[in-house]
Amino acid sequence: MKPVRVLVVDDSASMRALIRQTLSADKGVVVVGEAANPLEAREAIKQLNPDVMTLDVEMPHMNGIEFLEKVMRLRPLPVIMVSSLTERGAMITIQAMEFGAIDCVAKPSPQHPNSFSMLADKVKSAAGARLRDPTPMRKEVRAASAAPAANGRAPAAALSGKLVAIGASTGGVEALVTILSQFPKECAPTVVTIHLPSPFTRSFAQRLDRICAPRVHEASHGTPILPGNIYVAPGTHAHLEVSRAEQLRCVLREGDLVSGHRPSVDALFQSVAKNVGGKAVGVILTGMGGDGAQGLLAMRRAGAHTLGQNEATCVVYGMPKVAYQIGAVEKQASLQNIAAEVAALTTRV
Repeated sequence: MKPVRVLVVDDSASMRALIRQTLSADKGVVVVGEAANPLEAREAIKQLNPDVMTLDVEMPHMNGIEFLEKVMRLRPLPVIMVSSLTERGAMITIQAMEFGAIDCVAKPSPQHPNSFSMLADKVKSAAGARLRDPTPMRKEVRAASAAPAANGRAPAAALSGKLVAIGASTGGVEALVTILSQFPKECAPTVVTIHLPSPFTRSFAQRLDRICAPRVHEASHGTPILPGNIYVAPGTHAHLEVSRAEQLRCVLREGDLVSGHRPSVDALFQSVAKNVGGKAVGVILTGMGGDGAQGLLAMRRAGAHTLGQNEATCVVYGMPKVAYQIGAVEKQASLQNIAAEVAALTTRV
């Protein structure tokens, strides 16, 4: 198999060198060029025809989002956003992933010295990702932002006692925006694990809260899980799980990696299978690898309904594929139809 050809775009020469060094250590990746700004990058794309581009979020002449929109419109290719660990950088990164970027990594910092550890794997995964026209997504997000209360009410969902658990990875930002922006204000309580590092999950939860009818939070330890609320696992070194005493609560549990991740979709789903059983609905979305498959199987065996995103609408048909192959998925559905499927399952008392 030919190595993935990568163009590195960053205004910092030292950061470009670090990215090149990191990627060059993997024999499955070759850096074919570098650019210090979008103008240089535009010419490099024409001349080098790379398979994947890593793109700095904030650069001179044009920020990463503006350049990304031009790239996805004129010469689409898989893009990995490389972001500084600032609130502004995180928010721009989330917007970029809504509008076509495949994945993101944080620039190394004293708090996150190993943030590039998965960079080569993300690049290789992006090379095989399915690209879609982001224009419909931009229109949907803008419409939802303008009128979040337009989503209808479905009181039965809140009264049914159901819980929704969702897992996602590569391509999951776009998928979750599509699904959760369709949820009614009084949706069944929903817990989400997505493979995003902190502080991207905080910015993502804030972004979702602005465009969704239900309230969306970054989950915290001990928080009660209530109807009309969505809880996103923080990108910390802890797993989001569900516990039941007098009522359902979010638990952030430190521990080893599960299925190669922390937070892990498998960890979330296993806790839902144990503590919610047949009153749950599990959904596994686009992503590389197999995290979530065994947990979703446990949920199905416990009596829960389970859904998997279909291949045609996945950016990376990895996690849903593994789950489907082992019998964990009761029904496959397109990205556009998953919210309706969840609503039908959670309004059955």
